[in-house]
Amino acid sequence: MRKLVECVPNFSEGCDAEVIEAIAESIRNTPGCTLLDVDPGKSTNRTVYTFVGAPEAVVEGAINSAKTARRLIDMRKHKGEHPRMGAMDVCPFVPVANVTMEECVECAKEFGRRAAAELNIPIYLYEEAQTKTYRKGLPQIREGEYEGISKKIILPEWAPDFGPAAFVPEWGATVTGARFFLVAYNVNILGTSNQAHRIALDLREAGRGDNEPGRFKEVKAMGWFVDEYNTAQVTANLTNYKVTAPHTFFEAVKEIAAEINVGVAGSELVGLVPLEAMLMAADYYMQKENLFLIDEEQKIKLVIERMGLNSISKFDPKKRVIEYLIDEGRNEPLASLTLRGFIEEIAARTSAPGGGSASAAIAAIGTGLGCMVAQLTYGVRKFENVEPQMRQIIPVLNQATMDLIPMVDADTNAFNDYMDALRLPKTSDEEKAIRTAAMQDGLKKAIEIPFKTMTLGDAAWDNMIEIAKYGNIASKSDVEVGARALEVGIWGAYKNVLINMPGIKDEAFKTQKLAEAEAIVNRAKAKCEEVLNTLDARDKK
Repeated sequence: MRKLVECVPNFSEGCDAEVIEAIAESIRNTPGCTLLDVDPGKSTNRTVYTFVGAPEAVVEGAINSAKTARRLIDMRKHKGEHPRMGAMDVCPFVPVANVTMEECVECAKEFGRRAAAELNIPIYLYEEAQTKTYRKGLPQIREGEYEGISKKIILPEWAPDFGPAAFVPEWGATVTGARFFLVAYNVNILGTSNQAHRIALDLREAGRGDNEPGRFKEVKAMGWFVDEYNTAQVTANLTNYKVTAPHTFFEAVKEIAAEINVGVAGSELVGLVPLEAMLMAADYYMQKENLFLIDEEQKIKLVIERMGLNSISKFDPKKRVIEYLIDEGRNEPLASLTLRGFIEEIAARTSAPGGGSASAAIAAIGTGLGCMVAQLTYGVRKFENVEPQMRQIIPVLNQATMDLIPMVDADTNAFNDYMDALRLPKTSDEEKAIRTAAMQDGLKKAIEIPFKTMTLGDAAWDNMIEIAKYGNIASKSDVEVGARALEVGIWGAYKNVLINMPGIKDEAFKTQKLAEAEAIVNRAKAKCEEVLNTLDARDKK
C-alpha cells in the first residue's frame, strides 16, 4: 500500500504573486510531490501550501520550498495580521495513509536537520516531534513572534533544536513537527448562533472551563451564524479524527439539538478529508442500520447522504477525498491488460511473466468465483436463512481477490529485479560482493512474492468451505472451479518458491520458508477436497 504524508508549510508572504507562485513551483517540480492547494491571504500576508507524497518526497518538497523562500522572502520587510516568527513560519508533517506518526516525526527531524545545515537557519520542533513539554505547542514557541526572536533565541531554554542559536534577521525561525490530520467540519443548525455555541460548549474538549470539560477529546469548537447560508453552525476542528471522527461529532450534535428542539440540516466538510475518515463513517452507518455494502463508491454515497454533506455545496469525493484527488492509477501493467493480452504476454518468447504471475492470476480467479457465488446467494429470498453467513464471507473473499491481483505484477517485478542483479559488474572483489548480496536479496524477493500468494490464498479456504456448505447449489460448478483454481494457484506459487531455493545461502531462511510453504500446499489439497466433497454431498440430498 502506498504511503502518504501531507505537508502544510505556511510562508510569510501572501501578497506578492510571483513569490507565491515560485514557492508553489518548487513543490510541483519535486518528484513524488502533488501540490493540492495554495491559499494566500493578503491581510495576513501569509500563504498556506498543502501537498502530499511519500515520506522522503515530502521532505524533499519542504526543503525545496524553504530554499526558494530563503531567496525571495525578507522578514525585515514583513507585516501581517497573523502571528509569525519566520519566512517559512511552520512546516507540519501529517500522516494520511499507511504512515505512522513516528514516521512523520522522522520526516520533521530530517527536514529540520537538512534545512538548518543547508540554509543556516534555526529550527524548532513542535507537537509530536518535541519532547520538552514547555515548548511543545506552537503558541509557546511563537510567543514574542519575529520581533522577539533576537532576545529569546539566546536563552538556553529556547535554543533551537537544529541550526544556529542566533538571530537570522532576513529569515527569523521555523517551526516543524508532526501532528494528526485536522478535519475542519461544520454542522448546520436551524437556530441561533447562541444555540449552536451551546452545543459546541457541550462537545468540545475544553467544555465550559476546567470544571466543566466537554464530551469529546481532540475537538475545538464554537457556534456562529453564517449570513451567506442563513444558518447557524457548530464549527469544529477535529484535531485527531481517529479519536473523534466527523460522524461521531455529527451524531452528537443531532442528539443535543433534539434535546433543545433545534433542527439539524446536514453538515459541511471544509477542505480535504482522508479516505479512512469517510470509510469509518460508512462502517458506522452500515452497522447502525444493518446495511451491507462492499462497493467503496456506494459506501461514500451512504456517508454523503447520512451526514448531509451536500447541504451547503456539492461534495465531490474526487475533489475532496485526498486519496482520490491524487489517484495516479494502479501501476499494474500486467493486471491491467485484457485477458487476451495477458495470455499473449505469457505465451511470448520471454521469461516473464511466467508461472508465478499465472499462479497469482489463477488463485485470484478462484477466490473471485467464490465471492461471485456468495453474492449470488445473498439477497435471494430463497436463501434468507444464510444471509448472516454470506455477509461474513463476501468481504473476506472480495478482499482476498483484490489482494491477489497485484501479485500478478509483483511476481514479474521480483524476477526482473533478480535479473538486474545478475547483470551487475563483477570485475573486482568489491563489485563481486555487491553483486552477490544483490542476487541473494533478489532470490529472497523472488521467494517471498509467490509465498505471499500462497498465504493470501490459504486464508480464503475456510470461506470457500462455507460457500460450499451454504451457497446457491445451482452455482455448484462455479464453486468447484473456484476451489480447484485456488488450489492450482497455490500449488503453482509453491513451485515458484521451490525453484528459487537452491541459490539461497541463508539456511535458516530456507528451512523456515520450505516448512511453511509445504504446510500451505498440503492444506490446499485437503481443503479443496473438502469443498468438492461438501458440494457433492449437498447435491445428493
